[in-house]
Amino acid sequence: MNTNKNDKFSATSQLENGTCTVYLRGELDLSVAPDFRQVMEPLVGDEALHLVINMKDLKYIDSTGIGILLSILKARHGMKAEFLVEEVPDQIQKLFDMTGIAKFFAAQENSQ
Repeated sequence: MNTNKNDKFSATSQLENGTCTVYLRGELDLSVAPDFRQVMEPLVGDEALHLVINMKDLKYIDSTGIGILLSILKARHGMKAEFLVEEVPDQIQKLFDMTGIAKFFAAQENSQ
C-alpha cells in the first residue's frame, strides 16, 4: 500500500516470510499523519506479523510522527508482538536520542 497523497511522504509495505516492512519516504508530519495511521492500523493489530519500520528514506519527522511511532510501540508491546525500527537516518536518530525515545525502539543491524 502506498500513501502518496502528496509527493513529500509515502509509506509502502512489503510482506515477506511473516515480516511486514513498512518503508517510509519523505517527511512524516502532521499533514500526512492520517495517511500514515491508515497504513499502519491493520498491521499493528496483527500480532503474528513481525513489524519493521524502515526509515532509510525518511527526511523529517515531527512530534506527531513520533507520537504515532510511540503508540505503535505501546500497542505492540501490549500484545507482546515484535516491532523494530531500522536504518534510522543520523538526523532523526539525533532527535530520538535528544528526546530520550531511542532506547524504546529496538534497532536492527543494517543488512548492507
